[in-house]
Amino acid sequence: MTTPHPFEDTEAFAHKLDAEDALRGYRDAFHFPPAPDGKPVVYLAGNSLGLQPRNAARYIQEELEDWARLGVEGHVHGRHPWLHYHELVTEQAARLVGAKPLEVVVMNTLSVNLHLMMVSFYRPTKQRFKILVEGGAFPSDQYAVASQVRFHGYDAREAVMELKPREGEETLRTEDILETIERHGDEVALVMLGSVNYLTGQAFDLPAITKAAHAKGCFVGFDLAHGAGNLKLSLHDDGPDFAVWCSYKYLNAGPGALGGVFVHERHANTKDLPRFEGWWGHDKKTRFQMGPTFEPLPGAEGWQLSNPPIFQLAALRASLELFDQAGIAALRAKSERLTGYLESLLDRLPQGYVRITTPRDVKQRGAQLSLRFRGEPQGLLKRMGEAGIICDFRKPDIIRAAPAPLYNSFTDVYRFVKALEGYARE
Repeated sequence: MTTPHPFEDTEAFAHKLDAEDALRGYRDAFHFPPAPDGKPVVYLAGNSLGLQPRNAARYIQEELEDWARLGVEGHVHGRHPWLHYHELVTEQAARLVGAKPLEVVVMNTLSVNLHLMMVSFYRPTKQRFKILVEGGAFPSDQYAVASQVRFHGYDAREAVMELKPREGEETLRTEDILETIERHGDEVALVMLGSVNYLTGQAFDLPAITKAAHAKGCFVGFDLAHGAGNLKLSLHDDGPDFAVWCSYKYLNAGPGALGGVFVHERHANTKDLPRFEGWWGHDKKTRFQMGPTFEPLPGAEGWQLSNPPIFQLAALRASLELFDQAGIAALRAKSERLTGYLESLLDRLPQGYVRITTPRDVKQRGAQLSLRFRGEPQGLLKRMGEAGIICDFRKPDIIRAAPAPLYNSFTDVYRFVKALEGYARE
């Protein structure tokens, strides 16, 4: 459905919305790249790489100083001892995804974590060996899933089931996802979907999918690359077996930043669940006894392999503090208003110039609108970049615009659409 919004198409109205925005102060906590004219860019690419928090450099510098001052003793005598540094972000990350601290750990990168989770939760049998994914999932997920089924001796063409939209439609219907699970669930070992599809911007109904899949005896995992820091998530209550995410998009932790893992509490003490083992997942009380037998920590920490990179954790800490202060519920409310405003302004452009392929229902999308334009989109993207407007392009012909509520303004949205209006009338 289309949600009506009482938005006016004037710059004064955009300024009014910004003045009324209780979260507007967080914009000043980030570095904005300069546009060619020296002004800050209109940055609508936080779904690809988030902006740098101003505190990130200071937090990293503190750890560099402790390394220089203390050497190895920084592990126990630093301002934030490195042995426990990853725990500084655990509770914040847990609140962000609606989980208990026991269920969350920050470690590795997304694709590594996805493989580690599938070691534990993709346990194929002769009767139940398939993985259900959305068609058009991010390529790394496709590669990971296909390689896992091949590793277990199956043909990916048979073992990987893809959900496809109906003929003539661009996004999946929830009822079709649930019907597929009901019809084929007895063959499915793992339901593995993104929370938000990277290309279409569609947000899936995680509670309904989890309930349906568990009713058929399937394990359930979600890729939250475009969900963490974007949607208001309730992983513990929704009950998937696992979830993984990155932190360089909406979580603003920098290029190649650490990922996160959720493992539901019901698996917290299941020591016989298959997993790849590493010393940082070993019981903290006996870790440094260097014994030969692995004793996993309870909860998600038991899937850790190696001691984490401190400088990356420092950058993530700078961002998660802001999320914790703002609150994901308030951020999500602003996000819905931002995309609603963007949608309203786009609908006023000349007919046929742009088509929104992301669902119109704000509950079925995150902070991204995927757009198809009349003409050549990459040329349009180049022109926008020269005008100080940063979006991104995805093949075959999609420009993605993502107003991130932590640092984007309503004036950013207005400037973006006004530039498009000028191009449309040429």
